Parts: sequence; structure tokens; C-alpha cells
Amino acid sequence: MSQSTRRSFLRQTACGTAAAAWGALAAPAIQARGANERLVVGIAGCSDRGIAVGTELRKLGVPIACVCDPDQARAARARKLLEADQEGPDLRRILDDRAVDAIVIAAPNHWHAPAAVLACQAGKHVYVEKPCSHNIAEGRRMIEAARRSGRVMQVGSQIRGTKVFQEGLALVHEGAVGKVLVAKTWVSRMRPNIGHCQPSEPPPGLDYDLWVGPAPLIPYQKNLLHYNWHWWYNFGNGDAGSRGVHQLDIALWGLDIKTHPTRITGFGEKLYFDDDKQYPDTHYVMFEYPGDGGLGSKRLIVYEQRLWSPYWGQVDCEDGCTFYGDEGYLTVDMHQGWKLFGPKSVLRRQAQKYFDTGEHCADFLEAIRNGGRPSADIEIGHLSATLPHLTNILARTGRPQLTFDPQTEKFIDAPDADALTTRTYREGHWARL
Repeated sequence: MSQSTRRSFLRQTACGTAAAAWGALAAPAIQARGANERLVVGIAGCSDRGIAVGTELRKLGVPIACVCDPDQARAARARKLLEADQEGPDLRRILDDRAVDAIVIAAPNHWHAPAAVLACQAGKHVYVEKPCSHNIAEGRRMIEAARRSGRVMQVGSQIRGTKVFQEGLALVHEGAVGKVLVAKTWVSRMRPNIGHCQPSEPPPGLDYDLWVGPAPLIPYQKNLLHYNWHWWYNFGNGDAGSRGVHQLDIALWGLDIKTHPTRITGFGEKLYFDDDKQYPDTHYVMFEYPGDGGLGSKRLIVYEQRLWSPYWGQVDCEDGCTFYGDEGYLTVDMHQGWKLFGPKSVLRRQAQKYFDTGEHCADFLEAIRNGGRPSADIEIGHLSATLPHLTNILARTGRPQLTFDPQTEKFIDAPDADALTTRTYREGHWARL
């Protein structure tokens, strides 16, 4: 089908009337396409990331059928930039559209899992921004939905799909720094003070009720949208789930860890900001992986977070990850590249590169067309997202240490922590899990 023909077809069918109930959603789309037939994508959430991913998909020849966002101005801007056929406030317009093969979910974190599960049930492949889930239980539901439907679910950990970083992490796996036992991750930057605000009316053009979706409804206030939701319990996961999850994902990747930690030790509080943020501005947390219990089998990941330090305090970067071996170390900065050091901190090799969303999108499309798993498959994304979830649970319970069962994904003798592995959904909402 030519591009012009497909465009005409999309205008006739795309973004039809939203289903009144889930049972009215369209039948599953075709899982894989031929090399010469274009996939069609919808964008749910017109944030900068939604536009960035949509832009790279268009460069790869993928037309955007529909963009959806509860904020009319953001949807209109995205439609213009991405040359989308349609726009609307409600992601059900994308789910209903038989012409759409895949959906990009770039909405706030509390929408990630519900939208992804619904998309799989509608037969659509999923590209979901990080962290893949709002809580641990949702991540497991996403894996189950992807496997049950046979759909590809790629998490937006863009460094995983960037070849330069694949080459750098391969050096760790190949022993370039010797035996690696510890990875240290950090987020060091100055976040703004968002102040204290009282509830107020949402601005014109914003469907706030739709934006809240399946999360518990709280009154709108002006320091909540469009970015500060990261620091509200109902909607985001703090900076551990915003910037930290990238660094923690790199740590898991380099240490070749494919399970959850068994013990989480550390600290998390607001030490600096007097404002409406609910999550800590400061974390110092250690994750332990026992391995087989023998000497040298244990692995440690350390996470540091200081949102009040406007300087590059760790090897010349704000956010990063360093792998410490007995013959050297390798430092990764997803915005700058990687550096390999030998004994006495002698620089041996380096590669300069900003993470490549285009390469990550190409990896997603390749998995769809060939029926394989993408570089940041949902199982990988779930392991990575669980670390900021554990970080936040440790802080919210006020406990200095928690013991976790990787198989059941429950805590040992900590019912207050277990209660935070899931969430309360709005009663009767069409997107509640």
C-alpha cells in the first residue's frame, strides 16, 4: 500500500468514536508486517518524550495515525509536529483504531501499565516510557499481558538500543575491568522548588479528570502539571523513577543481573526542599544480590540521589553509573558516552555519544517485524523499575532495611512495605487494573 493510499485509508478509519466500554475495542491487529509494508503508530501522551519518539518513528517511515492528550494544546502541537492524521484527548481513540499496529505511551507514570495492558488486549504492540510501571505489581501485570497477547513491549530505556553503549557494556561483560562486584549509580542536580499551592480550577483546555484516569482523584493545583507530577505519590515515582531508573538499568545491564535484590538498605528523606514534593530529595540506598552464596558471587548496586547539588560531583557528570572491577572501572553517562579506566585511573578507551532514540525505535520495529524480543523488553524494564520502587518503599516506610523475595515479589515480615507494592485505583474506572 502506498503512503498516499494509506493516508487516505487512515483518514477514513483512524481514531473512530471511543468505545463506551472495554468490550467494544477492536480485534487484535496483525502481529508482524512484511519488510515493505509500513507499520502505523498512535501516540498516547504528547510530552516531549512522546514527540521525540514519534519524530524518530517518522524518520523510520512510520506514519502517526493519531495523537492523544487530555491537554488540547499539547495534542494540537504534537499533531502539527508529527503530521498526525487525528488528535484527541482519550487514548481509547487509538485503542479502537484497527489501522494502528502499535502505541507509544508517553503519558505520566500512573498511566503506563493500564494503557499498556489495554493496548495488548487490543492487539497492539507497545513502546512505553520508563519507568514501565507505577508500582511493582503493575510491572508483573505488564509482562503477563505482553506474553499472553504475543505483542512486543519495548520500554523507553533508550541506552539499551544504542549501539555505542552496547559496545561499552560488552567490555564489562568481557572482563575489561576484571571481576566486577559493585556498580555505583547517582543522580546529582538542582531541582526547582515547586512551592506550596492550594487547590484551584484546572486551566481551560485540560480535561483533568481524564488526566488523573485510574488513579485516586485529588484536587488540581497549578504546581502539579505538566512535569511536577513526578513528585506526587499518586502519579509519579520521584527522581528515583525519573532519572535514577536509567542509571539503575545500566547497573543491572553491566552486572548481568536477571533477578531482584534480596536486601535493600539505606535512607531517603526530604532534607532540602520545603515545598509540595512528596518524594525524597535525598537517597542513599544499597541493593544486595547474593548470587549462589559463594565468595565473589554477591553483587552490590549503590544508588545516590541529591537534588540540591548543582555541580558534577561524580566523574564529570550529573547522572551516571560506574562499574568497579579489580583491574579498572568503566563509567557510563547516557548523555556523554563511556570511559574505560585501568589501574591508577589511567584512561584506556572512551566513546562519546548521546543516547539514540532513533536506534532504540529501530530496535522496536525490528522486533515487531521479526517476532523477537526488543533490547529493552518488558521483563528487563520490570527489573529496572522495581529498583526505584524499592527505593521509595524503603523511604516511605522509614525502615533502614527491607528483605525481599524475588520469586513472590513480596517483602519478608513487612506488611507496611507489601501494601506499597500495588496501589488503590479509582472505583469503577475503565482503565483500572
